[in-house]
Amino acid sequence: MLTYFCSMTNTDISEFFSALSKLMDLHGEDSFKSKSYSIAAYTIDQLEANLADMDDATLRSSKGIGASTAAKIREILDTGKLMQLEEIMHRTPSGVLDIMHIKGLGPKKVRTIWQEMGIESVGELEYACHENRLAAFKGFGQKTQEAVLQNIAFIRNSQGFQLWASAEATAHNWIARLKQSFAQYQFLLTGAFYRQMETVAAIEIVSNMPADTLPRLWANAPGIEMSHEGNTMLLKMSDNIPIRFYFADKEKVAITQFRNACSETFLTAFEAEYIFPEKAINEADIFKANHLQFIPAPMRESAEILEKSKANVLPTPIELSDIKGIIHSHSKWSDGQETLETMVQHAISKGLQYLVISDHSQAAYYANGLSPDRVAAQQIEIDALNQKYAPFKIFKSIEADILNDGSLDYDHSALSTFDLVIASVHSNLKMTQEKAMQRLLSAIQNPFTTILGHPTGRLLLSREGYPIDHKMIIEACSDYDVVIEINAHPRRLDLDWQWVEYAMSKGVLLSINPDAHSLAGFDDIYYGCKIAQKAGLTATQNLSSFSLVEMEKFVESKKRKRNLQPL
Repeated sequence: MLTYFCSMTNTDISEFFSALSKLMDLHGEDSFKSKSYSIAAYTIDQLEANLADMDDATLRSSKGIGASTAAKIREILDTGKLMQLEEIMHRTPSGVLDIMHIKGLGPKKVRTIWQEMGIESVGELEYACHENRLAAFKGFGQKTQEAVLQNIAFIRNSQGFQLWASAEATAHNWIARLKQSFAQYQFLLTGAFYRQMETVAAIEIVSNMPADTLPRLWANAPGIEMSHEGNTMLLKMSDNIPIRFYFADKEKVAITQFRNACSETFLTAFEAEYIFPEKAINEADIFKANHLQFIPAPMRESAEILEKSKANVLPTPIELSDIKGIIHSHSKWSDGQETLETMVQHAISKGLQYLVISDHSQAAYYANGLSPDRVAAQQIEIDALNQKYAPFKIFKSIEADILNDGSLDYDHSALSTFDLVIASVHSNLKMTQEKAMQRLLSAIQNPFTTILGHPTGRLLLSREGYPIDHKMIIEACSDYDVVIEINAHPRRLDLDWQWVEYAMSKGVLLSINPDAHSLAGFDDIYYGCKIAQKAGLTATQNLSSFSLVEMEKFVESKKRKRNLQPL
């Protein structure tokens, strides 16, 4: 009997059994049944006759298909579903299902990643690889970790959005190649990338090139899909982020760039009060014509920024050159890739004045967190290195886990040995807002907390982060003189830039920190600066812009204040 789902091929049906087998292995269920479903998947895939054309008797009599398998095939053909598969999928986090699609990771490895490492999404897995955790875990190794990262990168390229950091090289390469090939025309970045948004769906380029030039050149280019409407063209490639072109007359290039390089709110406010000049060589001419202070594209978000521009009181946003030290870094003492001395030498080579070493605390067993005895041993090494490399200085710190009840990982005697304490949530992230707030507020009120690390725990494009009342958290940090981290890792960028201005208005210091687990991780400061520029963060309001002398005074003031507080 033919059904609505009879168009299913044998391969389609085989995939149900293959998925069921893999998920049973993932959950550690009956290995005999799991293997039998795997064999059934192979058998079905090899059949020449189409299962959808068979009646029940023929199904049961087919070679390699017993009554149980035949019943499941019939269920699939009649309903388009397999209830046993539906049930086990319901028990599996969707992010873990995504991990199972990563080439090179079988069900047993995925089970280890999920149940032993506590990772439930591709983004979390990617982050763990960048922290070198996968390589250090039994049964994986460096080659597996590198292969996983490569396969994740391939998956990312096929998604709708990419991190700003992932799109940067492509954007600049395209501009350079276009300018080299078509030197007679202008090519200017615009859109979300130009605004330095955390994630982008496409790289957007404005040009005075004739709109039909690129379509004619690339009409038969393999692997390129083009769609164009009027003066806009979208270029899609199978292995990279899409490119959107806006074509405009020479006199309108700057205005086209401007219109596509600000938020809708900003553009509406601008158009309500100001005009576009008939001719503008660049965006600066648009502001000049309206007697406005120039607003960089990353800051063109709110209507209020226009008032500051009109009053000529725009802040001078932080630059990479303003960073004087690395705060929040991990060494081989926990899950970092380098020794302390190698990290010091690298920081000195980059012209930095200090390093705040903040390895994981003991609760982070998965990251080789430090027991109190190991903390003491690390601090002895720090003292020796400080003598050897003076005037460069290593500050003694820890990234202390905020435990479920909001307390910090270590007793007061251990916490008192640190110059700074970064308090962060790393476990049990699935919290209600009430639970998250109780946990964070308790940590903020702890006299040993210097910096609140990555306040929401988010991972861009893969994990929303736990829900918090940002205003209440910022106000508590103001009340208890706690610095808020802007975690510069391009997958975190947490605190969200939209809350930075409010934090500054409450007198809260921010700190752009790389959360570095490698020497290359130091460079993530760049991404933190890029996102902080959107909010107008200045160097004076950023802790990692403090000079060594200023940082020493900051640490001493914190210690004096802490000693005066009841514990």
